[in-house]
Amino acid sequence: MCFYTKQTKKAVEIEFRFNAKFNQPDQFSPSDFINGFTFPKTPVITSNDPEIIQLFNWGLIPAWSSDERIRRSTLNAKIETLSEKPSFKDYISNRCLIIANGFYEWQWLDKKGKHKQKYEITLPGESLFSFAGIWSTRQDHDGKQKFTYSLLTTKANSLMSEIHNTKKRMPVILSKEQEMLWLNEVPVEEFRRSDPPLIAKKVEDLSNKNSQLRLF
Repeated sequence: MCFYTKQTKKAVEIEFRFNAKFNQPDQFSPSDFINGFTFPKTPVITSNDPEIIQLFNWGLIPAWSSDERIRRSTLNAKIETLSEKPSFKDYISNRCLIIANGFYEWQWLDKKGKHKQKYEITLPGESLFSFAGIWSTRQDHDGKQKFTYSLLTTKANSLMSEIHNTKKRMPVILSKEQEMLWLNEVPVEEFRRSDPPLIAKKVEDLSNKNSQLRLF
């Protein structure tokens, strides 16, 4: 799965890479560690407005849900079962690019996962890329529209199978060529295979340090 990412590039770099403009540039700030369980706002591009970079909250809240706690289980959505799950099936056409330049995963070093090794995973040169996502909007308690998203995951490739060695999952990472296809609603099945040229770097052993993070 994927619950921790990073986006350390400046707004101008993101705008150049995706040929789009931030609609709220003053509210954007780079981060070298984004914790999904804080439901942060991160930059996305939607199929509705491909020329605009918006800030949506991570953790999709379906329009029918009155309980925001649901987003703890909607940070990720399995691409294989997207059309079957009540939280996601209504939003298959609500496509988005989730902008990042890295993510983090933990390798279990023993059978019970008491000892783990943290990895930072990037493309060469820590270049910008996008995860495939779906998004929703609903009216908040104060009457404002709240925009939220889920990050899609798929079966791990060979590298990620070695790192995410328990559930063997990985995020769906889109190539530049795939990004517009995703936004243009090419069938979901076409994106189940994700095998970008990833680079994995050991960061630190989390058996003691940062043990407060929720690990899977």
